[in-house]
Amino acid sequence: MSKNHTYGQILKSSAMIGGSSVLKIAIGIVRTKAMAILLGPSGVGLMGLYGSITDLTNNMAGMGINNSGVRQIAAAVGSGDTENIALTATVLRRISIFLGAFGAAFLILFSGPVSTFTFGNDQHAFAVALLSLVVFFGTVSAGQEALIQGMRCISDMAKMGILGALFGTLISITVIYFLREEGVAPSLVLIAAMSLLTSWWYSRKIPIQTPSISASQLGQEAGALLKLGFAFMVSGLLMAGAGYAVRLIVVREVGYDAAGLYQAAWALGGLYIGLILQAMGADFYPRLTAIANDNTECNRMVNEQAHVSLLLAGPGVLATLTFAPLVIGLFYTPKFEGAVEILRWLCLGMTLRVISWPMGFIINAKGVQNLIIFSELAWAVVYLGLAWVCVSFFNLKGAGIAFFGSYIFHVLMIYLIVRRLSGFRWSTSNIHTSFLFLALIAVVFCSFYTLPSLLALGVGTLAVLLSGVYSIQVLLNLIPINRIPRSLLNLFRYLRLVSINSSEYNDLQSVINMTIGDTVVQNKLLVPLNRLIFAYMICIVFFMWVYWYAEMYGWSGRLLSFESGLGHLLKSGMLSD
Repeated sequence: MSKNHTYGQILKSSAMIGGSSVLKIAIGIVRTKAMAILLGPSGVGLMGLYGSITDLTNNMAGMGINNSGVRQIAAAVGSGDTENIALTATVLRRISIFLGAFGAAFLILFSGPVSTFTFGNDQHAFAVALLSLVVFFGTVSAGQEALIQGMRCISDMAKMGILGALFGTLISITVIYFLREEGVAPSLVLIAAMSLLTSWWYSRKIPIQTPSISASQLGQEAGALLKLGFAFMVSGLLMAGAGYAVRLIVVREVGYDAAGLYQAAWALGGLYIGLILQAMGADFYPRLTAIANDNTECNRMVNEQAHVSLLLAGPGVLATLTFAPLVIGLFYTPKFEGAVEILRWLCLGMTLRVISWPMGFIINAKGVQNLIIFSELAWAVVYLGLAWVCVSFFNLKGAGIAFFGSYIFHVLMIYLIVRRLSGFRWSTSNIHTSFLFLALIAVVFCSFYTLPSLLALGVGTLAVLLSGVYSIQVLLNLIPINRIPRSLLNLFRYLRLVSINSSEYNDLQSVINMTIGDTVVQNKLLVPLNRLIFAYMICIVFFMWVYWYAEMYGWSGRLLSFESGLGHLLKSGMLSD
């Protein structure tokens, strides 16, 4: 394997951030279950609306400095300029406090109109004003997290996320238990406070001396952060605004309970994919920024990140599609059963998000402000247009259909942009992997609309197993054997996914993955497995067609009539003889 390949680094950061996210998910299960039991669908919908308000205000107040700060610090780290790192970090901290205070004051001032616009009256004005603390804590915390991410302190980011989620969950459940719906806003404030506390604790560990800064230096550095940050702010504002607007459409067209179901499906749809995207943003973005001017290296790194992300995401998406009712039941209560169908549609869109995001990071890393704004504006317009139409025709699941349709557009648009910007092209391995997983996901998704639920469950379960084995085998071919923990090697050997004899194992030499020069010898087991997966999909598609045809045209009834008539003729013939 070429020494320039970054698969090992990608998997290491994905494992670290992903592992912490798994713990956060376990904590989140407890929090979500408690909220569902204590609040019900309408209360969860209220929490989603409050969350949209704070996301929207945070994006406006933060001016995108979390993203621009990561980029500026990562670029300084890449050049080895410690003075510039210290200057950027100091200005980032100061400006985040100022912007947080400004955003909090803005939300307090307009709490009445925001409440009226969102809920139709000003009864929630006090709660909206209280959310100003969420905005302040969130903006200051984002500035500190940008420093940690830009310095690529991945382990600290992982610990920070776990502790923030743990403390926030313990406190928020306690508040909701005693105050119920009246405690929704205070619980969000306490969660944000815990995030601020943990980000401060870990950012203070970074050894950066505070430099003496003149007014001109402060203005120049702040101007650079805000200029690029404005594009990120508009981008985040459009994304948060689109989510807010879709929730309003659901509330207006279907009702508050539907908004709660949408919130539940949205949270679960992005749960597993969020692990991958968080790891991508945590480590991949700073690394890509450091080599953003080298188009060849930039494109290669994006292809490698996309390849690993697809291999990690595919089996998870298939599992969510297949076991959606169980997932809803685990996280929520039987009252949320109506979220199953929209969850499956959201999973389709999340899969396409995994494809488009690595390409989109090229635009961010190069800091092309106009393209950052244009791409998000175009996506938001398409998303809202589709949501308006689809929710009107298909009720709640229309919001999921709109999300899926918007990301079909997003993938095509981003590919055309980065193709022109850096000459990006999909690698052959990515084209093959994308086609395999997208086809398999489409087959499993359609099976739940065509086959009986138990048969569809069987189809999905086998697809999860096949895709999981395929992903493991491909990943084993992408990384050196000495980067794989021995415990995992023993597990893979036990499952017959690798074949390592004792002497080879002791020397950490894999017979699955060998390098001759710059040529990687692929595991031959992949070829029949590919064929098996494609053969499986063809068989399932044929079976679904037969089942659909029989149901649509009464084929089964005609077959029974034919058999009955044939039996009658044979019986008559035997009697005449």
